[in-house]
Amino acid sequence: IGSAIEFEKKAQKFFSDTNAFIELSSNPFNEILDKVIQLLNTLRGKDLIRKWQYEQMMPDRTKCELAHLYFNPKTHKDGIPVRPIESTIHASTTKISKFLDKILRPIFDDKCKDTTIIDGASLITELSKYNKKGLLKPTTLFCTFDIRNLYTMLPQEEALNILMKFLTTNGYRKVKGISIDTIKKLASIVIKDNVFAYGSKIYKQTTGGAMGSSFTLTLANIFMSEWQKKLVEEQTKTGELYGRYIDDVFMTWNKSEEELRILLDDANTWNPNIKLDYKIN
Repeated sequence: IGSAIEFEKKAQKFFSDTNAFIELSSNPFNEILDKVIQLLNTLRGKDLIRKWQYEQMMPDRTKCELAHLYFNPKTHKDGIPVRPIESTIHASTTKISKFLDKILRPIFDDKCKDTTIIDGASLITELSKYNKKGLLKPTTLFCTFDIRNLYTMLPQEEALNILMKFLTTNGYRKVKGISIDTIKKLASIVIKDNVFAYGSKIYKQTTGGAMGSSFTLTLANIFMSEWQKKLVEEQTKTGELYGRYIDDVFMTWNKSEEELRILLDDANTWNPNIKLDYKIN
C-alpha cells in the first residue's frame, strides 16, 4: 500500500485539497459538551422534546471524549488515496446524531426508494426490468460516477436548509412530535460543532460532517436527493435508469455519448462543493 511517510503525505493532501478544517489553538471539548447539554435542557424546559427523547440524546459527562480522526487507504482507487474516518463513539453530539438518524433515515428510505440502490442484487433487478421494456440495446451506454469526498464537502448551512425543505415538501411539520425547527437546531449542533484530534493537533470541521457519524450519512443522502433532481428528471423522461448508493451513481443512456458528457459536465457546475468523476462504457 505504501510507506507511513507516503500515507501521511496523502493525509495532509486531503486536508489541503478539501480545505474543510481549521486548526484550533485550544481544546473546546468542555465548551461543546456544555453547549450540547444546555441546548437539550432548553428544549426539554420548553417541552419541545419529550422526556425519553431528552434522555436518549443527553451525553454522559463521565464517558464523553474528544473525537479523533484516522485515515484508511482506498485500495480500489488509482493512486490509493485516503478516506477520512472519524471515531465519534464518545463525542458530545454522538447521541443526538444517532437519534436524528433513527427518526429521519426511514423517511428518506421511503420517499427516495425509486432512485436509491440498496445493493448489487437490487441493481440487477432494475436492469432486468429495463431490459424487459426493450430499452437495453447493443448501443446502450452505461455510466458510473462518484462524488468526490461527499461527506467532507457537504455545504453545512445549505444541507441543513435542504433537510428542512425535504421534510416540508413531504408533508412533515413534526417528526416523532419534534418540530422541524427543533430538528434543525439539533442537526446544526451535530454538523457545526464537530471537533476532533489528529496527531497532536485539534481541528474543527467547517465544511461537511464527520464520516463515522450516523447523521452525516442521512444528511448527505437528503442533500443528494435535491442535487440530483435534474438528472432524475432527464432519466425519467426517457425511461432510462438512475440509481444512487450514497456517493456512487449508475445511469443508462441511449442518446449520444457527447450529449451525456455535456449533461455530466453541466452537473459538475451545479454546486461548487459537489464534484463528480464519471466513466462511460
